[in-house]
Amino acid sequence: MEDTGLITDLVIALGATFLGGWVAHRLGQPVLIGYIIAGIVIGPNTPGLVADRHNVETLANLGVAFLMFTIGVELSFSELKLVRRLALVTGGIQIPATIVLGAIAGAAIGWSWQASILLGAAFALSSTIVVLKLAVQRGEAHSAHTHAALGIGIVQDLALVPIIAMLPVLAGSRDNLALSLLRSLGLAAVALAIVVLLGTRLVPRILFAVARTGSRELFIVTIVLIALGTALASERAGLSLALGAFLAGLVVSESEFDAQVLTEIIPLRDLFATLFFVSLGMLLEPGFLLDHLGLVAALAVVLVLGKLLIVGGAMLAAGVNYRIAARSAAFLSQMGEFSFVLAGVAMADGIIAHDEYETILAVALISILATPFLVQASPALVAMARHLPGLHRQEVLRAGEESPAARRGTQVVLCGYGRVGSVLGQVLARHDFRYSVIEINPATVRELRESGVPAFYGDAGSDALLTRAGIRHAEVLVVTVPELLAARATIRQARILNPSLTIITRAISRQELQVLRDAGADEVIQPEVEAGLECVRHLLQALGMPLGGVSSVVEASRTSQYWNEELPPSWDDLDPSLVEAYSHPERLPD
Repeated sequence: MEDTGLITDLVIALGATFLGGWVAHRLGQPVLIGYIIAGIVIGPNTPGLVADRHNVETLANLGVAFLMFTIGVELSFSELKLVRRLALVTGGIQIPATIVLGAIAGAAIGWSWQASILLGAAFALSSTIVVLKLAVQRGEAHSAHTHAALGIGIVQDLALVPIIAMLPVLAGSRDNLALSLLRSLGLAAVALAIVVLLGTRLVPRILFAVARTGSRELFIVTIVLIALGTALASERAGLSLALGAFLAGLVVSESEFDAQVLTEIIPLRDLFATLFFVSLGMLLEPGFLLDHLGLVAALAVVLVLGKLLIVGGAMLAAGVNYRIAARSAAFLSQMGEFSFVLAGVAMADGIIAHDEYETILAVALISILATPFLVQASPALVAMARHLPGLHRQEVLRAGEESPAARRGTQVVLCGYGRVGSVLGQVLARHDFRYSVIEINPATVRELRESGVPAFYGDAGSDALLTRAGIRHAEVLVVTVPELLAARATIRQARILNPSLTIITRAISRQELQVLRDAGADEVIQPEVEAGLECVRHLLQALGMPLGGVSSVVEASRTSQYWNEELPPSWDDLDPSLVEAYSHPERLPD
């Protein structure tokens, strides 16, 4: 009889994932929580249906590799270079500070000094997988705070190499620590260099040759081989599987095939990535958690709050805007998957006992479960961070006085230079209108400045930054930032600085329309509504409706969408004079 154990475990895991995610969604909770609870239910430590943990972990590793690979494809080396200094400075502060925090917490609960330091090291590592999964689900994968969190996460992943190299010292080994550490770091550096060198020289040529065959199946096989092969080679070299897959994605991002690679790999990513969270749930022993609930909860609170403060403070010290610092800290406030690896190696070396190992696992899982709620609450964290002592003065000093460009007479200030803002900027430049830009993405700011556009990095709600951009003399302000609280704060502050200013902004939903109008916006646009109206226009024209009728229907629909007024039954029921007027625009009153 054929062995169908792996298929059985896959069916059990996917079935539990579906039920857990569906229930979490129905309850209005992040589906990630449902996945972890599903893992607890089918794990070996709870009664009922049980999946083989080894098989599920193997499948979960595929999800980790595909997830990291796709994020690498969506990024690029140039984008990571922009956060290199931030990641190194923040990681250099955060990792030692968090180790100290964990060591103090371990000593306070009576652990040995060796186990306490190990707990601190586990505290220091965050889950890059959790960060990326939440960012993708929230549509923030390309945001500045996600890029910052990702850069810091990579530094933490690389820190695992020297941390594991130092474990023999905690275990009482008398081996030469400096030699062991140098050997580990050297091996890691060589592995990274080989991956990058071979990848940038070899991968684009392979993809080009495969693409010329015209075989979609062969192209998919090649992508999977690159992703998993690089991940496996990275792990065998002493680095992590996830880091190798991420590097492979970065290499592919530099080729002309990045868009097609994403199209092919995303379905595999979404299928297997959920199993990673299921595998985490399977590790937990509910009985142990119930017996030590107070201890685990206390350590989880210390971890989450301490990491929020340490990561946020380190990023502020590195010169990051408080908004990015608060949001990135919320993403990085948990323990990571490499904390499990570290704890497992430490238990095998006799540094920690089984109960201490289970405590670390329980604290890590609780912190991961808390992360989606912290990310949802990040606007409140941003609001609190804004009132930190000395922060306003720092922003004023950073922004300075009104720029020379503003003194020359800025006509338009664009707050946000993403897909919408960049289109506006191109039109303004083409017609010789003077404009300046406030943007939270440092890469965009640098590109704009190199092209001669006055661009300023930071929070558009800062009165000092608005002044620097020329808001006091501008005629129009356009706010395209997607976050409601940031848009409202920017509009209010701009209205105070320039009461005669015309303010145009966008709203994601109908509920935001009135909020932004109350804040002082003159025009509030819903991009999805406008796109729908353009589709209506083209549809009715294709069906042969007269131009006047098309314009009338579109305008009536626009009024209905923005002001909740009832639509007329059809264009035939509209006022004939209105139809005639739209048919002859020259007759419309000025």
